[in-house]
Amino acid sequence: MTEQSRNKLAWLILRLTLAVLIAAHGWFRLLNGGVEPFGVWLNGQGIPLGYWVAAAITGVEILGSALLAFRRMVRPLCGLFAALYAMGILMLHAAEGWFVVGAGRNGAEYSVLLIVALLCVGLQHSTKKANYLD
Repeated sequence: MTEQSRNKLAWLILRLTLAVLIAAHGWFRLLNGGVEPFGVWLNGQGIPLGYWVAAAITGVEILGSALLAFRRMVRPLCGLFAALYAMGILMLHAAEGWFVVGAGRNGAEYSVLLIVALLCVGLQHSTKKANYLD
């Protein structure tokens, strides 16, 4: 395997892994009745139309992750997802500390990892015609 093919494979694995992780957020929320409670929480944080914002975020996570997996709109989606998860840090996770488990609970570390990985994939993404293997 050449260095170029290893690099392409590595970026493919990272992009697909991110797509699966993001899809899990949206699908779990949708299938387990989490959209409405998320909307109520957003309203409590001063976000107007919280239910609709929660539904939009859920839809973006579900549809956007599929687009990301199929290498469509990668740069804007990576930027959008990074912004969403940065807001999650500001609104929730930062107050809980750094660690998600172990030395803390519900902290920012997982979101930071997602943001950095999303920004790397977005920066790496080529503007050339889509080739599903990179």
